[in-house]
This record gives sequence, structure tokens and C-alpha cells, in this order.
Amino acid sequence: MFKNKDISRYTALIAFAVLFIALSFMSSSFLTTDNLLQVLRQISINGLIAGGMTFVILTGGIDLSVGSILGFSSMATVILINSNLPIPIAIIIGLIIGGLAGVFNGFFIAKMKLQPFIVTLASMTILRGLTLVISGNKPVSVASDSELFTKLGQGYILGIPTPVIILIIVYIIFWIVLEKTKFGKKVYGIGGNEEVARLSGIKTDRAKIIIYGLIGVACALSGIILASRLGSAQPLLGKGFELDAIAAVVIGGTSLVGGKGKISGTFIGVLIIGVLGNGLNLMQVQSDYQDIVKGAVILLAVLMDRFKQD
Repeated sequence: MFKNKDISRYTALIAFAVLFIALSFMSSSFLTTDNLLQVLRQISINGLIAGGMTFVILTGGIDLSVGSILGFSSMATVILINSNLPIPIAIIIGLIIGGLAGVFNGFFIAKMKLQPFIVTLASMTILRGLTLVISGNKPVSVASDSELFTKLGQGYILGIPTPVIILIIVYIIFWIVLEKTKFGKKVYGIGGNEEVARLSGIKTDRAKIIIYGLIGVACALSGIILASRLGSAQPLLGKGFELDAIAAVVIGGTSLVGGKGKISGTFIGVLIIGVLGNGLNLMQVQSDYQDIVKGAVILLAVLMDRFKQD
């Protein structure tokens, strides 16, 4: 017999299974190979952001700037590629830019003791403005001879979309870090009780800065892949992405107060958000109504998190 606690651990997985089965009956196009591969390619973007967001929320923090970091990093990368910088170097610089943006957030949150909500909200606005400035408020297409870059978002490896392979590798790394390393224990410790963690010898400020730097790199990687897939960087690319990322993390069972959650749960949450969006599109539900459904799902997930705390 399963206890309530045991069942609660599998809530997200059960929800995903029910949603998957329901959509397979509701749309004849859902279970086609092309559609499922398309879903996997699409979720890789939110998946990378949500993976980094898991670390942040586990510490009791939040990051509203993820979409802006994604947009700024991808725009900078495409501009560097178009200036004839070697593609691998341009990508590395783009990842560094994302990481530095995250470190910027982490510094003000950890060292200046400012609220994550306020810091990342300000950062979101600053980075979006910078993206509009460097792009001239116009989309920037990737140079036509950048085939290597294009394959990053549009290619396949053994029949599997390249972004999905990248997502799986990143999640394996995240799982190892959280479950098998001392740093992972620090993340949970900070979220459980930051003051106790500090008194036990954990350098909480440094850990937070690293965590926000980590999500910055994840956002940059996500943005670079998305720009590769689209063939261009858009000034407003990533706008609103923070909502889907936070939703995936919470739906996956990570507590908003920190200290509890698993990266595997986040992956299931990402699948739920992705499959739900795909199913609504197949049923030709208007985007406005899709937002209502997603909002309701987020609210339900937050309520479930509250009940778990009680």
C-alpha cells in the first residue's frame, strides 16, 4: 500500500501520464512521430531554463530575468557570428555573457542582501533595453554561411533533435550536481535554513552567486539554440519565458519556499507544460485561452505546494 507521502512524490508523473493519454484520444495527430519530435525540440528551450531555475528556487529564490538573459545572450552571439568571429568562440562568449548576467543578479542578492524578486525584475528591464539598443530594435538574421550554428537548433543526432540531446546531457549534469556533490547539499541546505547553513560553515553568498551564474549560462545556451532554430535573434526573444520555467519547476514538485525538490521532477514539469501547449495547439485553442489554462495549472501547482507544506 502506498502512503500519501509516497503518492505525492509521483503526482507530476501521474498528471503527465493522464494528460498524455487524454491528448492521444483527443487528437489523432498527437502520437505521430513528427509531432512528438517537434514537442521534444520545443521543450528543450524551457527545459534548460527550468533546470537552472530549479537551483534558484531550491534556495528559496526566484529569477524573473531569465527571458531577458536569453534574449540578450542570443542577440550578442548572432552579432558576433555575423562579424566573422569563429562560431565556437562566439557561442562561448555568448555563454559567458549569460553567466555574467546571472552573477550580476547573484551579487546584489547575496552581497547587497536585496530581494531576488526586485533584483531580477530590474535586471530583466535593463537587459531587455540593452538588447533593443544593440539590435537597433530589429531582428538580426544569422549569416547564410553559418551552417554549423544552424545545425545546433535544427539538426539531428541519430534521429533525435540536437537540442534534445543537449537537454538530456545538461539534466544529467544537473542531477549529478544536486544528488552526488557537496555543492548540491549546500543548495538544499540554503533553501532549508540559510542561517543554519551559514553557521555550519557553508559560504552561502558564494553559493548563491554561483547558482545565479549557473542559471545565466543555462538561459544563454537556451537562447543560442533558439536563435539557431529560428535563423535569427529577435529583440523580444524570451519575453515571458520565466513563467513557463517557474511553472515547470513548481509542477515538478519543487517547493517555492526552498529546500525541497528534484531535478527529475522539473523534467516531468517541463514535459507537462510542453505537451499541454502542443495539445492545445493541435485542438486549435486560441492563444488567449491557452494562457488561461496555463495560469490555472500554475495556480493549482502552487496550491498543491501549499498543502504539502501544511
